[in-house]
Amino acid sequence: MRRKYDLVCFDMDGVLTKLRSSWAWVHQSLGVENEAAYQAFINQEIDEKEFMRRDIAKWKSAKPDICERDLIHFFQNMPVIDGIQETVAALQECGMKCVIISGGIDLAAKMLKNEYGFDDCVADKVLTNPDGTLSGEGEVVVDLKDKGVFVRKFIEEYGTSQERTVSLGNSFTDIPMFKNSAISIAFNPTDPYTSDAATYTVRSENISDILDCILPDDPEKTPGRRTG
Repeated sequence: MRRKYDLVCFDMDGVLTKLRSSWAWVHQSLGVENEAAYQAFINQEIDEKEFMRRDIAKWKSAKPDICERDLIHFFQNMPVIDGIQETVAALQECGMKCVIISGGIDLAAKMLKNEYGFDDCVADKVLTNPDGTLSGEGEVVVDLKDKGVFVRKFIEEYGTSQERTVSLGNSFTDIPMFKNSAISIAFNPTDPYTSDAATYTVRSENISDILDCILPDDPEKTPGRRTG
């Protein structure tokens, strides 16, 4: 059966991981919380760069010499969803490119890319000093107001089209990805807006269940909107 799609774009936090965010995982690993900054960001009282700055300040208050190696260590223990290897392998076997587009931390995204064989990834950066310690600043790479920018970037890079692209996400910040894709999958969505905007909704402990939406067994049959 000839494949219908060339590119599959995955959100990371809450989709490939069992976490609200990779930033919050560092909080948890250090025994701190930053709920006040999260609420300020959600309420548009601070921008994404200031949100990063406040997160990193919390980490440095808990461990003043915190460095990139510490973050890598935390992410090695990060809980991930079951079925990633099977899912990426099945899609790539059919000739599809698999990429991660995330407002999470690039060290976590790169770790998942390398471990499971994703073709590429893009995420935000935590900046460091020459000695590897955290500088206190972050770099906004993926604008959470329009993650669709990177869907379009990867479409161009891989020489495909919106009509041959799939996106997966779990929150309202992923809706711009959906709008730049032929089909979209709300995977364990955290809000009703995401489900309403998606072509399919899949609730599962194993991400390989999304393959039913992308690789239907019967080419004459289109899978219905599903939960399970």
